[in-house]
Order: sequence, then C-alpha cells, then structure tokens
Amino acid sequence: MLFNSTEFIFAFLPVALAGFFLFGTMSRTWALGWLIVASAFFYAWWNPINVLIIAPSLAANYLFARAIQRLGDAPEKAGLRRVLLIAGILFNVLFLGYFKYLTFVESSLNDLAGTQFVIVNVVLPLGISFITFQKIAFLIDVHARRVESFTFQQFCLFVLFFPQLIAGPIVHFREMMPQFHNVRARFDAVSLAAGLTLFSIGLFKKVVFADGIASYVSPIYEAAAAGETMTLLTAWSAAIGFTLQIYFDFSGYSEMALGIARCFGIKLPVNFDSPLKATSIIEFWLRWHITLTRFLTAYIYNPLALWLTRRRAALRLPLLGGRNISVGAFVQLLALPTIVTMLISGVWHGAGWLFILWGLVHGVYLVINHAWRLASRRLFTDKAKYSRVMRPVGFVLTFTSVAFAMVLFRSTTGAAAAELVAGMLGSNGLSLPRGLVEPVGLAGALEPVVTLEAGGVAEFVLRSAWIGGLLAIAWLLPNTIQVMARVEPALDAAERAGHTKPLTGMFAWRPTLPWAVAVSILAAVSVLRLSAESEFLYWQF
Repeated sequence: MLFNSTEFIFAFLPVALAGFFLFGTMSRTWALGWLIVASAFFYAWWNPINVLIIAPSLAANYLFARAIQRLGDAPEKAGLRRVLLIAGILFNVLFLGYFKYLTFVESSLNDLAGTQFVIVNVVLPLGISFITFQKIAFLIDVHARRVESFTFQQFCLFVLFFPQLIAGPIVHFREMMPQFHNVRARFDAVSLAAGLTLFSIGLFKKVVFADGIASYVSPIYEAAAAGETMTLLTAWSAAIGFTLQIYFDFSGYSEMALGIARCFGIKLPVNFDSPLKATSIIEFWLRWHITLTRFLTAYIYNPLALWLTRRRAALRLPLLGGRNISVGAFVQLLALPTIVTMLISGVWHGAGWLFILWGLVHGVYLVINHAWRLASRRLFTDKAKYSRVMRPVGFVLTFTSVAFAMVLFRSTTGAAAAELVAGMLGSNGLSLPRGLVEPVGLAGALEPVVTLEAGGVAEFVLRSAWIGGLLAIAWLLPNTIQVMARVEPALDAAERAGHTKPLTGMFAWRPTLPWAVAVSILAAVSVLRLSAESEFLYWQF
C-alpha cells in the first residue's frame, strides 16, 4: 500500500487513526498494540508474503539483542557480546543480500563466465534496506548500552511503525521509544492539523511535481536504453529532470511520512533540508536523505576512521589535525573511509553496477571537496571575500555534479548511461526543434552548428517549462520544515536552523482558516491526480 493511493488516504489511514484514538481511551498499551497490527496489515497489503519473510528476521534480531543485553557489562563477557553483535550484523547483511542481491550476483557471474544458471526467483520485500539498517543500528546501540531496556512489543513497533516502514526516514530506537512511551493516544486538533498539512504538501510534491515531470523525463531514459543518440540539451534535460523528479518524489514521500506520524502524535526526524541549495557536495549530503547520512557516518565512517587512526597512532605516523596534514594521513584517514562508506551507500541503494558506480562517484566528489577545504585554508586568508566568490561557484558545481551522477542512478543499462554522459559532454552535438527557431528567423544562423529536427516543439517547450518551474521552486522557495517551524514538524527541526532559517510572518504555517483553505486545495488537486501514471521509486530499496 502506498501513501499516494486512494485505499490508503480514504480507508487505511482513517481507520488506523480512529482505532488508535479509540484504543487510546482504554490505555496507551492497547493503542500501541493497535499500531503494530495496523502496520503489519499495511506491510502485507502489497504482498502478504512480505510479513512471512520479515517475521523471522524480527524474531532473530530480537533474540540477538536480548542475548547481548543479558550479558551485561562484565569485562569477561565483552568478547561474547562482540561475537553476538557481529553474528547479528552478519545475519542482517546476509538476509538483505539474499533477497536484494542474489539475482544481481547470479547475473554478474553468468556474464563473467558466459553461463545461464538460474538459482531462484527471489521475492524482494518492500523497504528491506530501510528495515535492515534500523535493525543493525538497534543491535549496535544495544551493544553500546545506548538502549538499556526493551520488550518485543516495543521492538516490533520500532521496526514496523508504518509511516517510516517503506521509505524511511531511518530512525533510532532511542529517539522513537520515549515518544511512544509519552504519546497521549488521544485526538489532538493541532497535531492532526499539522500532520494533515505535512501530508498534503508531501502528496502534492509527489503526485503533481514529481509524477508530472516524470512523463517528460522517463521517455528520454527509455530512448537512451533503446540506443538512440542523445544530444546536449536532451541529455542535460534527462539529468536535471530526474534530479528534480527524485528530489520532489523522495522529499514529498518523506514529508508524507512526517505528516502521518504527526497525526498519531509522533515526530520523525528531518530527512530533506533543501539539498538542491547546497554550495558543496559535503553540504549536499548533510541536507539530502539526512537520516541515511547519519547512519552511514555513525555506523560505518566513524568506526572505520577511528580504527585506522588508532593503527596509524600505534605506528607513530602523522594523523589528521593542524595545518600540515600529510598526504598519507589524508588518504588513509579521510579519503579511504569516505570512499568505502559511499560505495556501501551505492550498494544499499540498488543491486546493480551503476548504483555502485554512483556511490563511487559521490565518494570521489566528497574526497575532492574535503581536499579543497584543506587547501583553501592556506590559499585564501580573506574568508569573507572567499565566501562571496566561492559560494555561487560551489552552488553551480554542486548542482551540476549531483545531476551528472543522477544519470548513473536512473539509467537501466551501462550503455544508456554512457550515451547520456556522451551527450552531456557534447560528443553528440546540439539539436533543437526546427519549429522553435524558424518563427524567429534563427534557423539559418543556427544550422551550421545546431541540428534542426522536425517536430517536437510542444514537448521541448513543456519539458523546459517543467524543469525551469521546479528549479525555481527548489531554489527560491522555503521548504516545508521552514514553513511549519512554528509547530516543530519534525523531531530535530529546530537543529536545521543552521542551514535554513525558519519562516516567520504571514506565510508561516498556523492552524487558521486561510491555511486550511490553501491546504485543502493542495489535497484536492493531489487526489484528482491519484489516477494518473505514477512511478514508485522505492520498490528496490
């Protein structure tokens, strides 16, 4: 069941809320039990076998966590606790690997060996990557004593809570369970109004903006996969268009999740914070899929960097820090952990070589960005002047780099990606619809350098209008977290003020009649669009 479906909006969500408030009049325990049942039903709606697949994993992770917890802090049991943790992590990795990557490994081996072996037709459970990361984080937190106590009901609620089940945000037990312990489980007009506003804005971004531009972007990728030549503007339209599509799609879906959770009185963490406004690739990853960046940093990058630092320290080799950083220290302590972390990010996003390459490219981006930051400290002493010059330059470079890499993320084959990249680099020349330039008398002047094609005027104009309009929205308008800052729409919304300032004045959200009318219009338009063609970008996650 998807958030952008009539059965969810008009059946499941109202029933889930009504049951929650009804059981809440009896006790919080009953209300939370109802949430678990509703979440299991939500997950089973797409394919009932999903529940049968995920249930053994839930049970195994609970047993691993309980065993680690019961061993306590005794030094003589530290080794066993570490073994149990590693076993639990390996179990989750193998579980994810079987369902998500077995087919990819099989096809890769077949391509390498020229064979045609078929192992098994694996059913890919929805949201398995998000669920797996949350379970791994939970085991690590139990091992580190950041989670002291838990019950099986609490663990199930943490993993299965349906607003964040399919597409995140990726949450931690320690930030969610205190909220469930304290939730009133009663009807709250302000929370419901804030939640429905968040949901309506996210739904509008998904079904109007993202699905709207998808109809102009997807045909380009399909044409590239079919072997058609991609010229400069067409290729860049595909790159920028999909960047906008996935941004409005994913951020919209995340805001729908925030809104649904808020209706129940629960706050999820911020997952997007105007990432397309970023002026560096480092800043981009602090604003894009924030909870994934948080997970990768805390559980992969930091432990790896710390281990490497200790090894270098034991060998009395130079470390990071100070103005004179050695190349060896930079490569081993910063570049290597960054590349490894982003490769894992690429693998997590999808089972395919292009996803791995996408992760590697972003790893290289980040290493270059870090190297430039270190070098710029020596090259530029006037920080104010540097900022005035480099912020706009960094903004252009960051957006261009992100859009360029998105071609790898979206393309279905390596040949299609190569064709689009060649077009973006100008290898296939520039083409325009003849009907676009002839009416203004430019055909003769452009023909020596531009290929003029018959037809396609309406499609070119509409695609350009969609891209220009969505760029203006992404770059110039405040984001939803800023607009709704008055009610702290997300768990850590106040902490995002360092990136984007909260909106104040008449345009800041409050539960008033004008806002109710505006949100109702957004919701009505979105509902009317539900029957249109829609891409679900997260099935492979």
